[in-house]
Amino acid sequence: MNSTSPKLWQNVHQASKIYILPNLFTAGNLFFGFLSIILCIQAKFATDEKTVQMLENIAALISPSADKMTSSSSGYLLAILCILTAFLCDALDGRVARMSGKSSLFGKEFDSLADSVSFGIAPCLLVFFLILSPTEAMSASYRDFLRNTGWMIGFIFMLCASVRLARFNVLTNPYIEGHEKYECGDFSGLPAPAAAGAVASIALTMLSFDLGKYSVLLMPLMLLIACLMVSNIPYPSFKHITWTTSMRFRSFILTVVCLVLIVALREYSFAVIFLSYIFYAPLRYLPRGMRIVNYKLRKLRGVK
Repeated sequence: MNSTSPKLWQNVHQASKIYILPNLFTAGNLFFGFLSIILCIQAKFATDEKTVQMLENIAALISPSADKMTSSSSGYLLAILCILTAFLCDALDGRVARMSGKSSLFGKEFDSLADSVSFGIAPCLLVFFLILSPTEAMSASYRDFLRNTGWMIGFIFMLCASVRLARFNVLTNPYIEGHEKYECGDFSGLPAPAAAGAVASIALTMLSFDLGKYSVLLMPLMLLIACLMVSNIPYPSFKHITWTTSMRFRSFILTVVCLVLIVALREYSFAVIFLSYIFYAPLRYLPRGMRIVNYKLRKLRGVK
């Protein structure tokens, strides 16, 4: 994400400077999020033969497994890849801004607005059309359940993503004392890009292996991911890692394992990596959380 400078800006003109390179990556993030939304709509409703054929041809060029997919599945595949590409652009914009020293308050706000589209609206629309929308192949009771609750689950995820982005802007506001802790340290709560990447990569795995009948399992997972976004659980931040950054032996091994997974599992590796990141922090935080709960329980007993 675009990061702000540790100094305070003297006027609105200085704070609103638009630096070309980092904001081009942010614009790329917004573009791929917008493109993902269009592709989801086309995958769901397109009946024009040329549009359908175009989606199938592009998907076949990108993924070998696309040959086995229907035209609508090809559209969803491209929408998923657009969300993952938006994630890459989001990871690069802040890094480019920090490396070049071209950070601005405008860049930070622009980044959050782009994130709300790419990691809020786009993944919700993807999951709603692909998984949470009732179809004739489902049982009548399951169709009624999705008709009544599918939209609500998608909205809760989008709401939590928006709240997470707004809270991040407040916590890292350079005019608020103590913002350095959140600017340089771990994230407070699951970052919205990682949450959207996890949802998109899981949808990619389900699409590739034709696991539509297990779609019901994604609903509680989406709600869990939404809750983690607005939690206070510290998540590792990699924004200050460069080619010259030293790391522990264990971290180096994990990096090598991630690279091996990407090569071996190809597109399926994204789900493994994103889910590992999502559940790593709560599992690491669990002992500390238990100590806090036990302390509060003992305190309550003492009061009584």
